[in-house]
Amino acid sequence: MRLLSCVLCCALVTTFARGDDPKPAWTTIKGRVVFPEGKDIPKRAELNVNQDKAHCLGKGAILDESVIVNPKNRGVRNVVVFLRPLDPKDKEFKPAEIHPDDAKRKPQEVAIDQPCCMFVTRVTVARVGDTLVVKNPSPVAHNFFWTSAKNGDFNVNIPAGQNWTMANALATESGSIQYKCTIHPWMTGYVRVFDHPYFAVTDADGNFEIKNAPAGQFRIVYWHENGVRGGAEGRFGELIAIAGATMELKPTDFDVSPK
Repeated sequence: MRLLSCVLCCALVTTFARGDDPKPAWTTIKGRVVFPEGKDIPKRAELNVNQDKAHCLGKGAILDESVIVNPKNRGVRNVVVFLRPLDPKDKEFKPAEIHPDDAKRKPQEVAIDQPCCMFVTRVTVARVGDTLVVKNPSPVAHNFFWTSAKNGDFNVNIPAGQNWTMANALATESGSIQYKCTIHPWMTGYVRVFDHPYFAVTDADGNFEIKNAPAGQFRIVYWHENGVRGGAEGRFGELIAIAGATMELKPTDFDVSPK
């Protein structure tokens, strides 16, 4: 009997050591970005539309999209949330920190639309190798203008009802790339290009979801066109311990008012 007990004990120890019931190695991170309590929600002003008014104002006034906060739940739209390695000096994730399914990913066509004198979407996220297509389904001509560090400079006229495709695949950029329509100067937006899959853009309620994130110690960054949460130091991200199959973060306050 004593011998049998020893055998069972050793078997249990061996099973635990081998990690037959390991913690999940990959996590879905869910969260919400909210405008701070106690601060007045910014009002969206009407934009000064002074070109092609018949078309541009055909569906009503166009409102400023630089800050969009849901008045019902204070959720902030168009915040890019992304992960970074733990060491601020590291610019890339290690191969073992990228989910295996990502190896199967094929480059995608990322579209920026402009159906009625505003870019859709205002904030676009893409991966290295993706192709950017700018659409113009409207009855008036538009222009696509941008300058970048690694993705060229463009000033392209796009006739009514036509599309324009960037010749080269997208390369990684450390920051955002702003684009504009010089024909309709109130039109603008931003592209962020990542060399990893761990990013998301908040929706109309401020919600975001990052799938298949690696478990462990990393950093999380909250970027908005008006700045980074935490100021200059915030660009390196805030510490986050990723664990569990699903990780629900507490709502994150972020004052995205123009500085």
